[in-house]
Amino acid sequence: MADLEGTKENADKDYGIGIPVETKLFFLKGLNNCDWGIKNRMSRIYNPNTGRTVMLAFDHGYIMGPTSGLERLDLAINPLIEYADSLMCTRGALRSIVPPTANKPICLRYSAGSSVLTYLNNECTIDIEDAIRINASAMAVMVAIGDSLYEAKTIENLVRTADYGYKYGIPTLGVTAVGKDMVRDARYIGTATRICAENGATFVKTYYCENFERVVNGCPVPIVIAGGKKLPEIEALELCYNAINDGATGVDMGRNVFQAEHPVAMIQAVRGVVHDNLTPKQALELYVDLKS
Repeated sequence: MADLEGTKENADKDYGIGIPVETKLFFLKGLNNCDWGIKNRMSRIYNPNTGRTVMLAFDHGYIMGPTSGLERLDLAINPLIEYADSLMCTRGALRSIVPPTANKPICLRYSAGSSVLTYLNNECTIDIEDAIRINASAMAVMVAIGDSLYEAKTIENLVRTADYGYKYGIPTLGVTAVGKDMVRDARYIGTATRICAENGATFVKTYYCENFERVVNGCPVPIVIAGGKKLPEIEALELCYNAINDGATGVDMGRNVFQAEHPVAMIQAVRGVVHDNLTPKQALELYVDLKS
C-alpha cells in the first residue's frame, strides 16, 4: 500500500490556479481532430520542427520485380536508412532487410495486386493484423482515379483501410496512380488528391505538376510528392524545391535516390532542400561535396 506520508491536504500544494491549460493545434493541416495514435505516428513520419518529411521509397518490387538499383535490397537500402525520416516499403522487404534496431517509422505498402506484366491497378489490401504486428506508422493504398475498370475497387480499398486506421490509430496514405492515358495536370491531380482526402486518407502521395499550389490548397490534408522516374540530380533537387515552395509537406523519393550515382550523398542533399531550405544549387554543391 502506498505510504500516506505527505498526502495530507495542505496550503502549499500547487494546482496552477489561474494558469489556463495550454491547448495546441497539431502541426500538420487537417489533422487536429484525429486521435492521439494517428497524431503520434504522423509525428514520427514528419519532423515536428519543420513540419516536413523525407520518405525513402523502395516498394517498387511489388509490381516491378528487381528494379534497377534495387537488385540487392540490403546493399542498396541499408546505407540510406539513417538519413530518411520514414521508410516506404512492402512487408516482405521490411522483414528481409530492414534492421528492427533502425527505429524508423514504416509506411507500409498496404495494397497489392497486378504487376507491370498485366493491366495495373487491380489491387487488394493485406491483413490489418500484420500492419499492427510490424508496428506500421502508416498504411499506403494505391487509388486509381479515372481508371474505368478499377477506380471503384481502389477507392473501396482506401475506405476500408481508413476504417481500420481510425479503429487502431494508424494513418492512411492515399497514393494516386497515374495511368498511361491520364494527364499529370493540376485538374486531374487536384481531383485525385481531394477524393483521397474525402474518403479518409490522413495524407496523400501524388505527383508534382504545374499550378501545384492549387492542388495543395484544394486538398485538406498534407501532400508528399513522388519522385517518379530518374532525373539528373539537379532536376530532382529542383523538383523537391519547387514542390516544397508550392506547399508540399515532403517528398517520397526512390529512384532519384537509389539510382543516383552516389545515393547516400543524394538523400542528404534532398534532406537539405526539405528540412534546411537549401536552394537546388546549394543542395547540388552539398551533393558534390559529400560524394567526394
